[in-house]
Amino acid sequence: MTFFQFEADFVDSLRCIPMQVRFKLDTCGIKLKLADWSHFSEAERQTITLQPCTTTTEIQSYRQRLLYLVQKHTGKIAKDLPIDAKPEWMDDTIIPTILQEKTQEIGATLTMQQWQNLTSLQRFALIKLSRPSHENKNFVPAMQEFQLF
Repeated sequence: MTFFQFEADFVDSLRCIPMQVRFKLDTCGIKLKLADWSHFSEAERQTITLQPCTTTTEIQSYRQRLLYLVQKHTGKIAKDLPIDAKPEWMDDTIIPTILQEKTQEIGATLTMQQWQNLTSLQRFALIKLSRPSHENKNFVPAMQEFQLF
């Protein structure tokens, strides 16, 4: 399992949705609320965290498991999330504007070489943490963890 240090305060119990799961949610097209996640047992959260979600078959299986778990625990159908055919974090040739703006806001810069040296999961985390709709308290710790600030 890949957990980031900036997630350390909640990953032991998996009380919050870790970035690696958020990454998989965007990959399989499921919007999972924290309230729904909190209904899952610890074993189910572990399974969701560990389950691969890379190949077409794995993505479909991951999606089906999530749909099942949300229905089982909440009685509701999980909402679909549009799947981006070309997500920004998979493109290592362009640093998203929102990320450039966020790095400038904290007095940092992000070079193309640094961007390209990041894993897709690290790029995903930075993009998610830089969005105005997201609680940004982990942006600076993520930048520090990735040795960018």
